[in-house]
Formats: sequence, C-alpha cells, structure tokens
Amino acid sequence: VQREGHEQGKYFPKFRTSDCPTAGRRGLKFLLFSFRSQVFGLGSVAQKVLGGSDYGTYLSINLGFGFGVAMGVHMAGGISGAHMNCAITFTSCMLGQMPWKKFPIYTMGQCFGSFLASVTIYGLYYEALIWYTNGNLTVTGPRATAGIFATYPASHMTLSSYNIAATMYNLCLLAITDKKNSPALQGTHALVIGVLVVTIGLSLGMNTGYAINPSRDLPPRIFTSIAGWGNEVFTAGNSWWWVPVVAPLLGAVMGAIIYLIFVGSICFHHDSPTIWSKTETSGLCYPRVFIRS
Repeated sequence: VQREGHEQGKYFPKFRTSDCPTAGRRGLKFLLFSFRSQVFGLGSVAQKVLGGSDYGTYLSINLGFGFGVAMGVHMAGGISGAHMNCAITFTSCMLGQMPWKKFPIYTMGQCFGSFLASVTIYGLYYEALIWYTNGNLTVTGPRATAGIFATYPASHMTLSSYNIAATMYNLCLLAITDKKNSPALQGTHALVIGVLVVTIGLSLGMNTGYAINPSRDLPPRIFTSIAGWGNEVFTAGNSWWWVPVVAPLLGAVMGAIIYLIFVGSICFHHDSPTIWSKTETSGLCYPRVFIRS
C-alpha cells in the first residue's frame, strides 16, 4: 500500500509499527536503546586507552557512560520504562513488578544492543587499535585493550565491590523515579539518572570500572573473545567473568529491598490499615511496588 500526500511523498510505502509482532518490536526497541547508550560509553573508554591523556581521562569515561545512559533513558523512558540494565529488569520481575515472560525479551534486546555497540566501536577505532597494540590484542599487560569493552578486576578486588555499586545504583534509582516520595522533576529523569551513573563511577569505580549492568559487560566480552583477544577474556582474574554478571543482579535486588523496607514503608502506606498493599507509583523504571504497611 502506498501512502499518498505531500508530507510522505508519493512512493513511500505505508508502514505501521503495529503490523510488527509486539514481542519482536519491543526487543528491537531495547536493542536500539542499549546500543545508543553503550556506544557513547565504550567510545569514551576507547579514546582514553588508545589516545591517552590527549583524548580522555577517568572523568571523561564517567561522563561518557553517564551521558550515554541519559540519552538512552531520554529515548526509552516513555516507551519501556528505560529498562537498559538487565539487573533492573531482573529486580522488577523478582518483586512482581513485571511478568517473567518479558524478561527474556528485554534482556535479549539489551544484550544484542550492547554487542552491536562493541562491534561498532571496534570498527570505528580499528586502525587506532592496531597501531596501539602493533596487532597484538591482549587482556593484561601495559598494552592491554580488552578493558575497552568489558570490565576486569583490580588485583585487590572483592566481590562486595560489585554488590555495593549495584545496590547504590538501584537504591537511588528507586528514589529518583518514585512518585510517592520525592522524585526527579518531570522531564529531568534522564539527566538525573545520568548524573547518578557519573556519581557511581566517580566514587565506586576504581575497583571494577563500576560494572553495574550485566548486559553491558557480558556481550562485549563475548565479542572480544571472537574478535582476537581469545579465551583469556574469560580466564583473566581467576575466571572472574561471571562476577560482573551475577553480583549486579544480587546487588540490584538488595537495593530494592533496602528501599522498600527503610523508605517505602514510611513514604507510601503509613495510614493504610491493610497488611499488604499494592501501590501504583508510575515510576520510570518501577511502575509498581509491593510493600508492607
């Protein structure tokens, strides 16, 4: 069917997103949102590693990820609740805020978007990467470049670093988006969440590169194993690769539980006579919470 009229032109086909399967369309949206945010973040790391202090600092990496997340939230917030982090999606399902059947769709979109972002940055900086490494792609050492795409632990690292960062992220995210408390002003959620990401990087990022998003870490790691870095991306740090996948999930759930116990029960239902109450908070990332009155 052809769409007639001056605005669309004579020969542009009529296309409606409603013609696409709902699940597939939703997955493609998450792919785009994740891709957009991760391109900016990974690109900022690539500029710092490959270009040195002339093109970046630790602060610029934090700003790259923070502004990247802000742009992703700005695009996705009104459509998906800005689920670009599978730890947040996992927590929503764990607490009954969204059905489990949506979890694989959301997560697959997030992971594919992150994977494509790593492919894009690899292609964009390929010549600089080869020049910097002399063609020898390594995970550790003075010319290591695998850290452009995924996080690797410092020698003094502990598991708690991942848990604490993810806990603080989700704890603050709930406060930002909770309309029953004191949320960010309407239209400023993207900016405030971006500032939150920058804050976590500036204060909790030294140990792990503040790996708070499993769907940001694992797909690029898989890409680097294919693109020339080899299996060392999984064996480095005593096979530490699974920690930035599992620990943020646990930390995000912990952050939500802490918020609901110490803040939610005070702000939401102090006058409710019922034992359990279900409240619509219409938050950006948490549309529904279950708390004890």
